[in-house]
Amino acid sequence: MSKIEKVLYTAKTHAVGARSGTARSDDGQLDVKFSPPGSPTPGTNPEQMFAAGWSACFMGAMGRAASKLQVKLPADLAIDAEIDLGTTNDEFFLQARLNISAPGLPREVTQAVVEAAHQICPYSKATRGNIDVTLNVV
Repeated sequence: MSKIEKVLYTAKTHAVGARSGTARSDDGQLDVKFSPPGSPTPGTNPEQMFAAGWSACFMGAMGRAASKLQVKLPADLAIDAEIDLGTTNDEFFLQARLNISAPGLPREVTQAVVEAAHQICPYSKATRGNIDVTLNVV
């Protein structure tokens, strides 16, 4: 495990009420209500938050990887993330699929950028070896 030499940013949030509660960032930029997955109650859930954060972070990592590989990413680059919450032997687990669309970029080039990004992205590093992750170029 690598130790951080220089902290670039620290996100600070305060959450109460678990899956029926709320979370707010110290700067007020994030203020969300949670509801259990599949609930008719208004609100998001941790899995959706994780999917959105990972998608945004992974796109940034793709930009960095593409730059190193001298590849220009399309403006309409998109990621559809799917985070599954499930159980095995009565214990909870996550699994993930990142479905990456890079219209106009050859599939093999996109695949090379995706694989490099997966080595760079902090979310990918945090989940590596901990959950099943599938990267799909679509």
